[in-house]
Amino acid sequence: MAASGQGDERVPAPVQGLASQVEADGGRALAVYREPIGGHWQIFTLLPIDKVSPTPYQRDLSPTHAKRLQEMVKRVDRFVDPIVVVSPRAGVYWTPNGHHRLRALQKLKAHNLKEKSLEVIRMYRGLLEEEPKKGEEDYAFQFEAAHHITLGLLYEQNKRFAGGAFAPILRRVDSFLSGTFVKTMPVREERAKMVRAVDEALAGVVDQLKKRGIRHPFVKNYVLARTTPLSRARTTQPGFDQTLEKLLANIESFDVSAVRYQDVQRGAMMAIPAAE
Repeated sequence: MAASGQGDERVPAPVQGLASQVEADGGRALAVYREPIGGHWQIFTLLPIDKVSPTPYQRDLSPTHAKRLQEMVKRVDRFVDPIVVVSPRAGVYWTPNGHHRLRALQKLKAHNLKEKSLEVIRMYRGLLEEEPKKGEEDYAFQFEAAHHITLGLLYEQNKRFAGGAFAPILRRVDSFLSGTFVKTMPVREERAKMVRAVDEALAGVVDQLKKRGIRHPFVKNYVLARTTPLSRARTTQPGFDQTLEKLLANIESFDVSAVRYQDVQRGAMMAIPAAE
């Protein structure tokens, strides 16, 4: 790519490599250019929100400021203010300037996940009555993703369920079920029950950590990141039941005494941010 305002100057190989890394991480490198003041190479990108986290040296978040930003973004119905991101190593994206904007966007996406999941489960129940001979695979386009169905059942029982924390795991192992809605609904309810059991066990671990004075907004995700049986290195993924059963066992055997606050703080750089 040619740099903006730089004629035919070639993009340095490290910059091209970073653009390729962004693509490999599920993002999109929209433009490569040299900013006009210092002449530094920069990449204008779209990045998955779960890939971006504040630097470990970031000042504490102001909940009031984050909430104000969230309300403003919701009011204008668009997110237009870019976030500055640096990449200290492959696959890691820190924002030294944009922590509050990032948090506001995370909150809004969590809200959207809840609303979408509740919409899907309401549709599911309606189809169960109106189209008894149809099934999930017939309405995959309308449901968008299988985990929306499972999360919808969980949100029905608990509007404050931390769906944003579990969505990355469920997205990888939950799939549309074969058969009619009458046959698949009990399976869905059982899947929701399994997730609920994991969430209860996770809450117990978080409470133990809080009693030890470890209070951090990413503590739930820290535990999930260290107990998930899923690995990006795996070529094949385990099934839903196998994943949830192993996750529950890992959480129940999690060694709370070995965790330090600094561990959670450093883990926040890599863990998926808590959405609720």
